Amino acid sequence: METPCQKIVWDLVPAIRASLAIELVNKGQSQAASAKLLGIAPSAVSQYISGKRGYRIEFQGETKELIEKLAQDLIDNTADDFVVRVCKICASARGIESNCNSTCGPEE
Repeated sequence: METPCQKIVWDLVPAIRASLAIELVNKGQSQAASAKLLGIAPSAVSQYISGKRGYRIEFQGETKELIEKLAQDLIDNTADDFVVRVCKICASARGIESNCNSTCGPEE
């Protein structure tokens, strides 16, 4: 039995990374530059673009807009708190409110 957390880790987070990588390349970044901006290997970006990884979910609406905005902010070097932004994208994709703080842990 797959738990909701497993689904997020195995499907949703890779799909978010893939969408960000594809968006960065579509905005003119090289695969190497996109990898550096995302902190992942260039081979991962190549696999995301070719559909070998992270291809299971196609985002729409607010979630897609959040991904596009984060990609542009990464290019512009104005992306504050990448982890929180990815948490918000994840929450949007799941249709819930994000209460993520900068550590994505329990709020104190």
